[in-house]
Amino acid sequence: MAMGKEEKMKKLEEKIRTCRKCPLGSLRTNAVPGSGSYDAQVMFIGEAPGYWEDQKGLPFVGRAGKLLDELLSEIGLSREEVYITNIVKCRPPENRDPTEEEIKACAPYLDRQIDIIRPRVIVPLGRHSMGYILEKFGFKAEPISKIHGKTFEAHTLFGKIIIMPMYHPAAALYRPPLKEELRADFRRLKGLLEKK
Repeated sequence: MAMGKEEKMKKLEEKIRTCRKCPLGSLRTNAVPGSGSYDAQVMFIGEAPGYWEDQKGLPFVGRAGKLLDELLSEIGLSREEVYITNIVKCRPPENRDPTEEEIKACAPYLDRQIDIIRPRVIVPLGRHSMGYILEKFGFKAEPISKIHGKTFEAHTLFGKIIIMPMYHPAAALYRPPLKEELRADFRRLKGLLEKK
């Protein structure tokens, strides 16, 4: 009998939790596979876990996560209805940006999550996530300030995926004017989801 989505994801999450493909594996408290619905229409992809994520083994549980929850609820969604993950599943020291090597080692896990969930919309949060996702689907990455909130249509073996890059919520915590831009992008996302 073919494995269901849940079984596939649980197996994958177990692999992620025991992964040692890069040095981050030996520095982490917890790997952070992701959380939310395996049938999600929308998949949010951040860059890497921070301190609180590493402690709890869950994505976006710090201040940026609170802002993400707020933005979701403003468009009538909850964390349980979407899927939230990061490109890199273990916390880089001092919350530094993930390196190319770390992204390369970890990206196959993300690719597999996308294949299992098959979301309608992928929302990369931040430039590393945006760069990886756009290139994976054959688009050229530009500065996030230029393309946040724009949509890219990717064609996959399981149908069409819309990619809508956005600023990372953490960026809006450091630069408050970005919060309004994030809000506007979330409203665009709502409009997209309302179109069948």
